[in-house]
Amino acid sequence: MKQIICLFLFSFYFFLGKSFAQVDSTKKNKDSIFVNKDSRLDILTQKQILLNKQAQMQLSNGLYKGYRLQLLSSNNRNQAFKLKYDLLSNYPDYKSYVIYQAPYFKVRMGNFIKREEAEKLRGLLNKSYKSGVYIVEDAIEYKPNNTLESTNK
Repeated sequence: MKQIICLFLFSFYFFLGKSFAQVDSTKKNKDSIFVNKDSRLDILTQKQILLNKQAQMQLSNGLYKGYRLQLLSSNNRNQAFKLKYDLLSNYPDYKSYVIYQAPYFKVRMGNFIKREEAEKLRGLLNKSYKSGVYIVEDAIEYKPNNTLESTNK
């Protein structure tokens, strides 16, 4: 009984497939579909690409993946805050941070998206601070500029 049912189902599927596989070869390709793409779709695509790149760089806490320069890692709290004050007075354009990761106080500086930007400042700081300046990956404060807003208008 099972064999008869299987044979019936197999033949049903076989003939069903053959009935839809026929193509009218005498008919020329007269039916064509023309799609007119709206130019605004390109703008939306570019916006989505930008949003995807930003989302890829952004962390769950709202900060972004980037780089900072680390100038000090020490147990001495006073030394860390003295260095931070020195950095703020000598380099007011760059933000300085004192981070406590037990048992060390770390002094870091800058918010860089690209490593090349950090390398430029590192070369300048290596002349002043002989103890060593290191580039470290860190969560940075960054405000992306929406360049597509100006192109959208």
